[in-house]
Amino acid sequence: MKKTIYVIGSGFSSLSASCYLAKSGFKVVVLEKNSTLGGRARQLLRDGFTFDIGPTWYWMPDVFEKFFADFGKKPSDYYILERLNPAYQVYFDKEDSITIPGSLKDIYQVFEAEEKGSSIHLDTFLKSAEYNYDVSINDLVYKPGASPLELITPVTIGKITQFFSTIRKQVRKKIKSKKLIQILEFPVLFLGAKPSNTPAFYNFMNYADFGLGTWHPKGGMYKVIEAMVSLATSLGVEFKTNSNVEKIMVNPVGEACGLVVNGDSFPADIILSGADYHHTEKLLPKKFRQYSEKYWSKKVFAPSSLLFYVGFNKKVKDVCHHTLFFDTDFDKHAKTIYDSPSWPEKPLFYASFPSITDDSFAPSNKESATFLIPLAPGIEDTPEIREHYFSVIIERLEKLTNQSLKESILFKESFCVNDFIKDYNSYKGNAYGLANILTQTAFLRPKIKSNKVKNMFFTGQLTVPGPGVPPSLISGKIASDLILKYN
Repeated sequence: MKKTIYVIGSGFSSLSASCYLAKSGFKVVVLEKNSTLGGRARQLLRDGFTFDIGPTWYWMPDVFEKFFADFGKKPSDYYILERLNPAYQVYFDKEDSITIPGSLKDIYQVFEAEEKGSSIHLDTFLKSAEYNYDVSINDLVYKPGASPLELITPVTIGKITQFFSTIRKQVRKKIKSKKLIQILEFPVLFLGAKPSNTPAFYNFMNYADFGLGTWHPKGGMYKVIEAMVSLATSLGVEFKTNSNVEKIMVNPVGEACGLVVNGDSFPADIILSGADYHHTEKLLPKKFRQYSEKYWSKKVFAPSSLLFYVGFNKKVKDVCHHTLFFDTDFDKHAKTIYDSPSWPEKPLFYASFPSITDDSFAPSNKESATFLIPLAPGIEDTPEIREHYFSVIIERLEKLTNQSLKESILFKESFCVNDFIKDYNSYKGNAYGLANILTQTAFLRPKIKSNKVKNMFFTGQLTVPGPGVPPSLISGKIASDLILKYN
């Protein structure tokens, strides 16, 4: 008789694990508290406009290929991928921006035009980044984070010093242009940390950026969710939406034995949670929780976000599919996230205009836009504050791109700290999990296998390998491998 595994949550890590577990012969049931699947990668549809509520960047395409290949499939069996060219644009001041092309050769030319000789340094930097990427993907990120010995291999031992230097030091060693420095430092934001405390080894994110490129699945990131749901369903996974898990039951001998969902009890042989780790442990009796409130309060969390989903009744000029607005002080903004949690006076922000690339995102001659301001988790979140910051970024967008946009707004919807808590039970409303700093890397992250409850496992951004969509796919595989090992 098949063992039954209940999976809490339906985000990328949960879907990944569900596919592997179903393929291995388990009966898998996925429970999603919201009305649609996808976790933080849900979709918003309004008045003919489409928005990816969560992730909008498709990086590290090889990780997606590897996932689908494990099931004899390819991404192209489910969705169409396009490499973006340009990859993205960065604004530094009014009509002062740098556009990053889709090919490495052209990127070198952009760097050289900004700072003579910088392309030579960039080439050396990217060769190191590519090597670290290969080491990371082949030797490190698929490890379960159970022991520090996982980090020590014949390949990694020679790179150990990179864990004690930082991205900031490495980037600024040779390149002097403030603009180029910001472009090279920005990818570590995907790791949920700032360049000054992210180990230099993580420069592999720069290879993910320049070497592997920025891609777009036609129809948006939600197409990847739909692909994974389709694959999981074909493998026999059962999905239940509007299913809020209220309690995890543990029997007298310390085994996870069932769940209370919407007031009803269900027996389970194994439980895997892809939901917020802190929230999941609160569903357990107190004596079976691995980590205290004090433990969580001392952790460095990746940012939360204030997001706006906006429909414009005209096309927006002088922007790219992905556009970053770095026209204010990066370090001052970072301090409000990590050092003294507060709202930034002059926020950096990111904007996605997917309808520039993909006309399925907006009606003809209209524009779909998502705006994001990274924030400290746990700060005050009110409608008045949201409205103030919307005005701030729209005025900046108008000024930097020299166009009028306010009167062209058809509608806007927002999503912030309170929504992350309400919709995802997210600790302090964080958006990306735990920051990947040295003291929270690999075996120093919360464990995938519970050490207090037998047959209780965790997956997702708060455990290994860390924040982001590709790491979440990997986390699901690691969790499924551990479940197979102990069952």
